[in-house]
Amino acid sequence: MVLGTTSGAGKSWLTTALCRWYSNQGLKVAPFKAQNMSNNARVVPGPGQGAAAGASSAWGEIGSAQYFQALAARATPEVRMNPLLLKPEADTHSQVVLMGQVSAELTALPWRGRSERVWPQIAAALDALRAENDVVVIEGAGSPAEINLHASDIVNMRVARHADARCLLVTDIDRGGAFAHLYGTWALLPEDERALIHGFVLNKFRGDAALLAPAPQMLHDLTGVPTVATIPMQWRHGLPEEDGVFDMTPTLGTDVCSLPPEGAPAARGGPSPLAARTTTAGAVHTMVAVIAYPRISNLDEFQPLKNVPGVRLLWARSPADLAGLAHTDWVVLPGSKATVADLAWLRAQGLDRAIAAHAGQGGAVLGVCGGLQMLGEALIDTAGIDGNAPGLGLLPLVTTFEPAKTVQRTTARFGTLQGAWAPLSGVEASGYEIHHGQTAQHPAMAAGGDVAREVLPGLAWQNGAGNVLGLYLHGLLEDPAALQALFGREGAAPVPTLDTVMEGLARTVDAHFEPGVLRGLIA
Repeated sequence: MVLGTTSGAGKSWLTTALCRWYSNQGLKVAPFKAQNMSNNARVVPGPGQGAAAGASSAWGEIGSAQYFQALAARATPEVRMNPLLLKPEADTHSQVVLMGQVSAELTALPWRGRSERVWPQIAAALDALRAENDVVVIEGAGSPAEINLHASDIVNMRVARHADARCLLVTDIDRGGAFAHLYGTWALLPEDERALIHGFVLNKFRGDAALLAPAPQMLHDLTGVPTVATIPMQWRHGLPEEDGVFDMTPTLGTDVCSLPPEGAPAARGGPSPLAARTTTAGAVHTMVAVIAYPRISNLDEFQPLKNVPGVRLLWARSPADLAGLAHTDWVVLPGSKATVADLAWLRAQGLDRAIAAHAGQGGAVLGVCGGLQMLGEALIDTAGIDGNAPGLGLLPLVTTFEPAKTVQRTTARFGTLQGAWAPLSGVEASGYEIHHGQTAQHPAMAAGGDVAREVLPGLAWQNGAGNVLGLYLHGLLEDPAALQALFGREGAAPVPTLDTVMEGLARTVDAHFEPGVLRGLIA
């Protein structure tokens, strides 16, 4: 089990790397995280359902981190790997997803009131995965030493005790105070839980590892726990960050950048601190500006763009962030957990005008899910799901919010597209849908001859000029065929895949853990 001294210490990264390392040893591996809090979710088979199940009820949601961990483990992602998912809708409120399905009853309960209600399902999911696999690599959440939450814990030490797990405690040494974090976390645990800690891991190290001495030995003397790995800073490890807007610019000193507060310069019209261009290999031929509204969701699907040579990704929160884009550059409106509220925020920043100006000069614009809905003429909500609003008017579409939520995996083949999106013509792409909105042609505009071209039935539409594309299909930019079509260059190496990334992670842990430690954890 991988525990962390803090959020952002590297638990998800290390868990993913260990899943691939153990899989490479010929073992059957599965990931597990009892409870995750993230608006980055994936659609996977529900309990007892095969991957071929087609009905929406057969599918469920899990956190993206567990989805990628399952891929690293060469396992089919499924809801048991993340039985409880909390999707923040406001600073003090989250939607509760249990075993892949939204639970209105649990959503209405206070935080501490949920624990005993959900623990039986969590324990059953973990027990089943352990019975079916050689190795289950478990990820904790936050810190196991959050003593205000210890009594109602269902994700850290309660899980560790239930599974009698051999635990690694990882810390982010780049932030400073790593040895105090490790010792303090260990010291705050009860004696029986301390005994489950089998090794300390120093993550994100920069410099000469010889200078760490004698601290690891001193920590060992105090706790009886060895430091089993010192992992160098991985600026371009290739995995999406689980939470927040990721930016890998080394000068920032961190690989995670959260959204700035509403009073930050971007909220007042100045350049956003997120707009620093991410590093890329080779000459830049395409800039991709993703609008980073406050309730952005599924932003991790854009991570593959950071691995494509010649593509530079930036996160935009003000019109200044879009200044200077060429017509060959992209503006992307991603998914949102609160589409109408984020659309209002977008207008308040003046981004609506900046997006329209880019589209007006023939610039490429892509809307995904909530972003597609924003690109239309109107958003109509008679069911109290999200709210009513006029759209940006870049596609002659209207979206109606329905109580029923579409949650499913989807594979579809594009029809003929024009303009910047023409390379997708005829491409079969796989992804997933998570949406309450149902989108269709605007009837009055269609009667007048203004019709969006439907390039994926019920899923994607393009404007007449061919530069604006909206679609419900999340994960398009993770599909190897779509990535190669959009960014492949004649004579160039193939666009990097996730599997290439996973192998790199496994090589990293193999090189930096003390010999025999990883095998010893499962002996």
